[in-house]
Amino acid sequence: MELQPIFIQILALVLFAIGILVAITRRNIIFVLMGVELALNAVNLSFVGFSKTLPAELSVAGQIIPLFSIAIAAAEACVGFAMVILIFRNRESIDADSYSNMRG
Repeated sequence: MELQPIFIQILALVLFAIGILVAITRRNIIFVLMGVELALNAVNLSFVGFSKTLPAELSVAGQIIPLFSIAIAAAEACVGFAMVILIFRNRESIDADSYSNMRG
C-alpha cells in the first residue's frame, strides 16, 4: 500500500508544529536546536511528499532539494553546537534565559 501525498503533508505539518513548539517553549538551548532541526526535516519531508504529485521528469527536483537542505542543516548544527559549547564554557549553563544579557 502506497502512502498518499496528503498523509505525507499532514505528517510534515505535525512534525513542523512539534518542532516549532519545542523551539519556542524549551529553555535548554540543546532542545531549541533540536526543535529547529525537526522543523527543517519536516520541510524536507514536505518537499518529498510534493514530488510524488509531480510528473516523473520533475519529481527528481523534489528529492534533490532536501539533499541540499540536509547539507545546510548539518553545517548549521555544527556551528550551533560549537557556539553552545563556547558559551557553556564561559557561563557554565545551557539555559536560554541566561543568554538574554548578551543583547547589544
